[in-house]
Amino acid sequence: MFTLNERLRADTRPVTDLRLCRVLLMNNRLWPWLILVPMRDGAVEIHRLEEDDQAVLMREIAQASRVVERLFAPDKMNVGALGNMVPQLHVHVIGRTRGDPAWPGPVWGSGHAEPYEDAEAATLVGRLADALHSGA
Repeated sequence: MFTLNERLRADTRPVTDLRLCRVLLMNNRLWPWLILVPMRDGAVEIHRLEEDDQAVLMREIAQASRVVERLFAPDKMNVGALGNMVPQLHVHVIGRTRGDPAWPGPVWGSGHAEPYEDAEAATLVGRLADALHSGA
């Protein structure tokens, strides 16, 4: 049975489930920032997933990246799976814009965070879920 890491649950808002991944919105309105979590118990590293799951994960990363590009028109997409703080396998998909608070450095550890208001988050989650299921 799939269980989401407590820190991921605390730092995000649920968007939708895809074939493999649960899609989460990072609760930081400074960046369009999705997190994809493969719904596989004990998953820690991409290369340890079954080959079919690896392929699905890559397609879902590309799908999420296209959605962020279409909805937010960032200058650059950042995609990463670090796992230093949260061991559960998860992939960050972040739209970056020149001049954003951490540009050109990484968003991690930048000290910049601004949580969403509930209504704003609900609207955005709906837009993201619709876009992810519309074949983006």
